[in-house]
Amino acid sequence: MHTLNIGILAHVDAGKTSLTERLLFDHGVIERLGSVDAGDTRTDDGTLERQRGITIRSAVAAFTVGDTQVNLIDTPGHSDFIAEVERALEVLDGAVLLLSAVEGVQAQTRVLMRTLRRLRLPTLVFVNKIDRAGARSDALLADIRRRLTPYVAPLADVTGLGTARARAVPLPADRRLAEALAEVDPGVLAAVVDGPEPTPDDLREALAARTADGSFHPVFFGSALGGQGVAELVEGVTRLIPPAPTPRDRAPRGTVFAVRPGPGGERTAYLRLYDGEVTRRQRLTFLRREADGRTTEVPGRVTRLDVVGGSERLTAGNIAALTGVAGIRVGDRLGDTRGDRAPQFAPPTLETLVRSRHPHHAAPLRKALLALADQDPLIHARPAALGATALLLYGEVQMEVLAATLAEDFGVEADFEPGRVRFLERPAGVGEATEELPWHDRTRYWATIGLRVAPGPRGSGGVFTYETELGALPRAFHQAIEETVHATMATGLCGAPVTDYLVTLTRSGFCAPVSTAADFRGLTPIVLRRALEQAGTRLYEPYHAFEAEVPLDALAPVTAQLASVGTEFTGTTGGSTAWLITGELPARRVREIELRLPGLTQGEGVWWSRPSGDRELKPH
Repeated sequence: MHTLNIGILAHVDAGKTSLTERLLFDHGVIERLGSVDAGDTRTDDGTLERQRGITIRSAVAAFTVGDTQVNLIDTPGHSDFIAEVERALEVLDGAVLLLSAVEGVQAQTRVLMRTLRRLRLPTLVFVNKIDRAGARSDALLADIRRRLTPYVAPLADVTGLGTARARAVPLPADRRLAEALAEVDPGVLAAVVDGPEPTPDDLREALAARTADGSFHPVFFGSALGGQGVAELVEGVTRLIPPAPTPRDRAPRGTVFAVRPGPGGERTAYLRLYDGEVTRRQRLTFLRREADGRTTEVPGRVTRLDVVGGSERLTAGNIAALTGVAGIRVGDRLGDTRGDRAPQFAPPTLETLVRSRHPHHAAPLRKALLALADQDPLIHARPAALGATALLLYGEVQMEVLAATLAEDFGVEADFEPGRVRFLERPAGVGEATEELPWHDRTRYWATIGLRVAPGPRGSGGVFTYETELGALPRAFHQAIEETVHATMATGLCGAPVTDYLVTLTRSGFCAPVSTAADFRGLTPIVLRRALEQAGTRLYEPYHAFEAEVPLDALAPVTAQLASVGTEFTGTTGGSTAWLITGELPARRVREIELRLPGLTQGEGVWWSRPSGDRELKPH
């Protein structure tokens, strides 16, 4: 038996969870179909997920077809949880992109397809809700080719479209499929142009090959609720998506893609294994890449191992929930992971301050938020003034989710300030400062510290290095300096966090037995601040890349509005049925455009944006 790890991706309300329920029911995993409205679905296992009817965290379920075990990773569809989606993609062998036959191609659908195509992940398209009034097929296929990718072909036709009698009828492998495949397959193109005509077997082989390399996307039709077309989709998944290679004679190698907290603080980690095997009571060492570029080890012994599908041991290609590794986090890697697909999510840029509604809950609130951030590197939390906690998020829905999580899981009621875009600082030059022993009134610390601040490479974060001789200071003093440097850089000269810096310890000294780690923690911010003031900093603001699809008569007012908020346009295409505008604009102006677009386009405009780096903030 071999395993396929498949992700189901879609815009909100396209039917992801309903399709998962149908697949599990049809293959005997559950006895009855769950309902999103009733809140009794299998994969939305959190209380908040059931209440809101949206999938927040990736969940895993499995079913068997012949000699294939299919692990379903049901991912979020809301744009605020796009980072959850992208880190789940890292462990997939293939994906099913779900569209509604009624709503069609939506903004988030385009975000997802863009990501899938960038990763060249084998992807099948499933058009859901063919039995709903207003369902489309031919017109929707045209939209898919125009707005998602031109390299698609339907593998079924639909009869009774938009009625309860709707059925998906498989299409033969004929000239229409050959012409579509000829766009991406040189062999099929040569056969179509020069002959002889490709046989149905030739076309099926080419379809499998081009689907496997991510260049072509077969389209299926059906209904998750009614079950029409689902069997054909399953057959397509097992036939067209190849399993990943599963060598077992190597050391274990894998990725943690989800972590769930348990009672007593124990964590359950979901591990996708690429090589080797993992068993209960086995000692493992995970590797973690820190923000400053260092790699640290996270050791532990597996105390419980629940392999998806029920096996006793975790083998290459499979997924398991394991416990026993204290402090494990999403993104931790097992073994040598060179060459693995790296996570593609961008950092969040929306910052909010969180305060407890009741003063006596200030400490529990901070503890809870720091615990959540420790489990998930996509949540960034740090202490702020007056008992508040600063939090970095992707959007407003995440605030609601976290507020409910704090109340239900930690018993803490919290208020979130309106989110604001976070700016960053980077060193503008090089600066140095030194404070020498002996102790005197100006510093009051028994320590000698010399620090140099310099710009680091873009994307390097914060890096701390030594010019002093290792061992010249006790280890505790070294650690005190390094930790304090990174903590101090959380607030730069303009009040924003400093990033992409290189801080070097150029001088050090202590006086035994008087000096303590506290002396080094107290003196480091003073020296570092002086060095940073000498270097100077520049302020940067985050930008978003965007696409806006607008009606023909809305081009002028929309582009005028975009220009007024500092947009840099990169393209305007289309013009036959709609205009597609692309460009970049400051992240702080995105919400303004999102609110104005419906009025400028009579509700017909479609907007998509995502973080695209940052730029220096120019003085006006």
